[in-house]
Amino acid sequence: MKNSNRIVVSVATLCLVLLLCSGAMGQNVASPNQLQMNTPAANNSPTLLAQAPTQMAQRDQAKPPVVERLPTVVERESWRKTILKAARPKRGCFTAAYPETAWREVACKTAPRRPYPPKHGIRPVTVGNGVDFSADVTGHISEAEGSFDSVVGVTSESSADGPNSYSLQLNTEPITTSACSGSPDPGSCQGWEQFVYSSGGSGFIQYWLLNYGPSGTECPKPRGASCVQGEVFSDGWCPFSFSSGGPVYCVVNGANSAPAPSEPITALGQLKLTGDAAVGSSPDGISVTVGSTVYTATGGNYFPDLGSQWQIAEFNVFGDGGGDQANFNSGSTLHVRTAVDSGTSLGPACDEQGFTGETNNLTLGNTAPVAVLGAAPALLFWESFPAPAGGAATCADATSVGDTHLTTFDGLHYDFQASGDFVLAHNGSDFVVQTRQASGAPTWPNAAVNKAVATQMGKSRVALYIEPTRLVIDGAANDLADGKTILLPTGVQVTRNGNAYVITSDSGDRVSATLNSTWIDVSVGLGHSPVTEALGLLGNPKGNAQELATRNGVVLKEPVSFTDLYHTYANSWQVQPNESLFTEATTIKFGVPDKSFFASDLDPKASAAALAACKAAHITVQALLDDCTLDTTVLNDKTAVKVFVHARPPVHVVKPVLQLNLVH
Repeated sequence: MKNSNRIVVSVATLCLVLLLCSGAMGQNVASPNQLQMNTPAANNSPTLLAQAPTQMAQRDQAKPPVVERLPTVVERESWRKTILKAARPKRGCFTAAYPETAWREVACKTAPRRPYPPKHGIRPVTVGNGVDFSADVTGHISEAEGSFDSVVGVTSESSADGPNSYSLQLNTEPITTSACSGSPDPGSCQGWEQFVYSSGGSGFIQYWLLNYGPSGTECPKPRGASCVQGEVFSDGWCPFSFSSGGPVYCVVNGANSAPAPSEPITALGQLKLTGDAAVGSSPDGISVTVGSTVYTATGGNYFPDLGSQWQIAEFNVFGDGGGDQANFNSGSTLHVRTAVDSGTSLGPACDEQGFTGETNNLTLGNTAPVAVLGAAPALLFWESFPAPAGGAATCADATSVGDTHLTTFDGLHYDFQASGDFVLAHNGSDFVVQTRQASGAPTWPNAAVNKAVATQMGKSRVALYIEPTRLVIDGAANDLADGKTILLPTGVQVTRNGNAYVITSDSGDRVSATLNSTWIDVSVGLGHSPVTEALGLLGNPKGNAQELATRNGVVLKEPVSFTDLYHTYANSWQVQPNESLFTEATTIKFGVPDKSFFASDLDPKASAAALAACKAAHITVQALLDDCTLDTTVLNDKTAVKVFVHARPPVHVVKPVLQLNLVH
């Protein structure tokens, strides 16, 4: 019996030992205390048995904590891109959270009934209703995605519907589509598709037929069963008009709305919006990423030809439908990324136009967008509230300021002190800019300033003059009040703010003119880049920031001679009588300076105050500091300093020399 009892106790003790060993992180070597417990005396010790739980607790506390490694940003993004490419099991709504490798079906939501209409009417100074930077490709977009590289200073947002009421929109340009075949005028009808995330908590697709027909036209089948003006349904097309008796547009929501959660504006940096184009019977789709979770829904495939038509993608944050505006708190800055998949690693071109009618209170940044090349080509730009100093950028900017300093679209900087009418910029037949320059003689015979500027945008012509100040639109004088805007039937828009006038076309081309006491500062912006075809005094042949070219293509390579610049080059860019955009004949005759005139040619005593004013304005780039000093001295007006405070540094500076170096 003793032996039997010993065997029973030993078995119990063995179990205890195994438990203790397990609590010691699986160690294979027994401790001295564990060896002692295996002796017969130890096995029968009530004290040891009573202490065992305490010892186990102490050993558990001694264990190092198990740390679960969190996925890196790269790992999560790799997973996200992989799951987005995974086929949906069927039509409907699905979700996946990191690190799931397959979609899980979830119940769809109902898309909002409110329309997110196309741009209409006067374009704002801020973003939206036609004003935006969009990514443009030469092929066709199969997938596009919008996100924010950084969100700085955003603490709140509000709209007419209250706080945290906004939408993310990924919009196509108007496209040619077979869905317009039933239109009374198929040539005027276009399709337009929006991929929308509403902050109310849904991700859906809204489809539009623009200018489907005149008032009274029925929309195509399937037609909505219970259409109401100003509302959108998912069972068929409903009519929409901006005004009574106006053209009929048709609109419908996709049947499925992804159940993305409602997110506050402070979560903007965690959101991504992806749109997939339909190709034939393969449906379109929308995906909303919130952190490490993706919500997706298949679309209604109303435009099966989108995949063969989509070339421009607009992405931004706007009001949540109905032409509403998203108003951000002061100090907000967003860095926007619009990525496009068109089968190439080349970066997209910049197109300065948007398509939605919603807006925000942000202003496009004062630097041109950047194209990113590689596996995920994208267009990067930024926007902020309040507006950045120096004014909003365009896809490509060039300037003619002061007396007279020119910076071309590609950043070549040079002085052009000739007098007469000149072609400042020529970018196709629909966009031409001309300036009228006058000599500063007799006081400053080797300097010149802009006295007038004129532009042709499509069929509209606009000219601005000083001495006296006047605005002429299509040959007629116009007294545009401060703070007002005129929208012409051609889509050209003229806005005045004080002594600054901005003339823009529907395609994003822009001329900004600041009318000073005795001179005009002119900025020219192109609605599309890269720039390869822009000609004139602000053009660069084939985008080369090291060269200038005459009208007939003769290239002036460095060192550029004074004779080549002010005779061969200047003569070629004179406005010919049959091409003048000015409605008033000029009394200024063509003339050139006797010699080059720079800040170094000024009397140091006479220019000392000007130099001090320019330095006080924190102008540090030498070329700009020299120009500022020259202008402030010659024009005798410290207003001249302002234009250089936020001027972009030149890429290259050309100064003419004496020797001849004309190259064909």
